[in-house]
Amino acid sequence: MKVAIVGASGAVGQEFLRVLEERNFPLDELVLFGSSRSAGRKYTFRGKEIEVKLLQHNDDFKGVDIAFTSAGAGTTKEFTETITKHGAVLIDNSSAYRMDEDVPLVVPEVNPEDALNRPRGVIANPNCTTIQMVVALKAIEGLSHIKRVHVATYQAASGAGAAAMDELYEQYRQVLAGEPVTVDKFAYQLAFNLIPQIDVFTDNGYTKEEMKMFNETRKIMHSDIQVSAMCVRVPALRSHSESIWVETERPISPEEAREAFAKGEGLVLMDNPAEKEYPMPLFLAGKDPVYVGRIRKDLANENGLTFWIVGDQIKKGAALNAVQIAEYLIKVGNVK
Repeated sequence: MKVAIVGASGAVGQEFLRVLEERNFPLDELVLFGSSRSAGRKYTFRGKEIEVKLLQHNDDFKGVDIAFTSAGAGTTKEFTETITKHGAVLIDNSSAYRMDEDVPLVVPEVNPEDALNRPRGVIANPNCTTIQMVVALKAIEGLSHIKRVHVATYQAASGAGAAAMDELYEQYRQVLAGEPVTVDKFAYQLAFNLIPQIDVFTDNGYTKEEMKMFNETRKIMHSDIQVSAMCVRVPALRSHSESIWVETERPISPEEAREAFAKGEGLVLMDNPAEKEYPMPLFLAGKDPVYVGRIRKDLANENGLTFWIVGDQIKKGAALNAVQIAEYLIKVGNVK
């Protein structure tokens, strides 16, 4: 098994290295690719140093079974044919192909079988906020069909990459030191602030990030579910949080929901308000599952339920989800 990571020096690329090592992923050879900025850097994997190769249009992907890409939609589109022409399965973390009809959009806890039908040799990793939401929704959908979802996201700096995390650290330092604040990776200062915009606005007043949650959820769940999202950047460093209201075809009690979440694949129930136990991003960075708490009836909707989830955006929201897709393909013998 020969595996490639494209975009190895980025936050998600580095997480791929950690996840593959943590999970003892069954590979014999790992090759790393990057831009001219990162080519030549060396990273340690399983005790061996691997040098990042320059991504270019050649036969470097010959013999590669699985290629994880996290280098942006433009790079993915430019290099898809180069990566897949010798038979590699491309699992892409960008938005390049998520809504293409002939590219499966996969969350292994929800729709793993979709990964088996990939006419272009490409599987798309969903947006981070969508991934953690549908893992939780899957547990409720098993009880009663979900008709509507309202979701407010509280997205950490990690969602904008490693440099954005560094900028948040620097902004806090600058504010506390009374220095001018550097603003580069965000539209405004994020330290001591909230920014109610992630990605650009579309014609309907929603941002692209919010529309991703609408469109991707329907594709992944093969459902007519209606999703209305409000996505907010918050000054947390890592792990995204979401407040979710669902409307189901029949009323679901909080007790039913707790039991479903407790049994749900990829979920951890953390719901004990009396002891102030609920998921928080500060304590869940680096964890694999999606954590669920604050489960209660929606007072404004007879068939409504509301709950709170937290998941590590770089891990389950990106690298881990992609690696789990690859693990599924290996398990069912469907890599090539």
